[in-house]
Amino acid sequence: MRINKYLASAGVASRRRVEEFIIDGRVKVNGKVIKDLATDIKSTDVVKLDNKIVKPAESFVYYKLNKPKGYVTTASDEKDRKTVMDLMRGVHQRVFPVGRLDYDTEGLLLLTNDGELANILTKPNSNIAKSYVVTIENTIDKNEVKTLSSGVNIGDYVTKPCSVEIMEENENMAKLKVTITEGKNRQIRRMFEAIGKNVTFLKRVQIGEIRLGGLSRGEYQPLNGKELKYINSIKR
Repeated sequence: MRINKYLASAGVASRRRVEEFIIDGRVKVNGKVIKDLATDIKSTDVVKLDNKIVKPAESFVYYKLNKPKGYVTTASDEKDRKTVMDLMRGVHQRVFPVGRLDYDTEGLLLLTNDGELANILTKPNSNIAKSYVVTIENTIDKNEVKTLSSGVNIGDYVTKPCSVEIMEENENMAKLKVTITEGKNRQIRRMFEAIGKNVTFLKRVQIGEIRLGGLSRGEYQPLNGKELKYINSIKR
C-alpha cells in the first residue's frame, strides 16, 4: 500500500492533505524521513507522523455536523481559534473533517476516519453536488441569476454552470439556494461578489444525498443507514 493511502486509511487526514505532510518531511518509515509519495508500506514497517506511530483504522466511522459560525475546519489552529474538533469531543475514534467550510460559514460538514471517502469528495472532478442557502443584501434580478448559473469569473477561475433558485425576496434582501459541483476557496461568496452582491449568511445544507436535516447548530450525529448506503455507492 502506498504511503499516502496508508496514512489516509489510518484516519490521519484526506489523501491530499497527507501528501502535504509527506512532502513537508513529517513522516518517517522505520525511523527514516520519507518524501517519496510512491513509497510502498509493508505490514512490518513502522510508520510515524510527527514521531507518533500511525496504524490503519480497524473500522470506519462517519458523522455529520452542523458547523456554527466562528469555528475553523481544522484539527488544530495556530491562532488558537475554536475548531470543529471541539464540537466532536464525544467521538472516541480519531476523525477529521472532509473538505472545509469557511470560518463565517455554517452548515453541513462530514467527519470520518475514511481517507478514501475524503479523497473522493474533495477531488476537483468528483462532480458531487453541494447545496447552500445564501442570503444577500438587496434584490437580485433574473439576468443576475442567469449569470451566476451560467458561470462567473471569480478572479482566477470561471465557475462551472450551477443551479440557482430564488427562495425568498423583498426590497432589502434575497434568499437563494445554490447548488454547485465544485469547491473552490470561498467560491459561493466570490460568485456573488463577482455580480456586486454582498453575502450576509451562508449555510451548506446538502452534500450529494446527505442532508443537514434537523441538526441544531453545533450538534452532530452518525450517518444513518440510507446515508451509509450512499457513501458506499460512491466508493465503488
